[in-house]
Amino acid sequence: MFNNDEEQAAWMLAESLIDKARAMMRQAETALETWRIGKEMNRLRCARRGISESDAEIRWSETANAKNALTDNSFHVSLATMYYNAAAAHYSRAQYLRSRGEARV
Repeated sequence: MFNNDEEQAAWMLAESLIDKARAMMRQAETALETWRIGKEMNRLRCARRGISESDAEIRWSETANAKNALTDNSFHVSLATMYYNAAAAHYSRAQYLRSRGEARV
């Protein structure tokens, strides 16, 4: 499948980086789900107390749990983006090495 060890190494590193990026996206999705569930629970709690939805949303956005969930989401999306970009660079390198090897044949 591969023309040389260098091409294989670039491809394998790209695959590894994609796996890391996917793991970071799963973490980001978990953080976003935590935020969404917390917001809904807070809305229900506030509704039982007669607090309006807009006030409930303001209260939720000021909590440490909400801020931490959004921070975690943003952090993991940033890491995923970094890993995806690095993987793309290594896929490109593998493709370059493949085309260079095919040109010699």
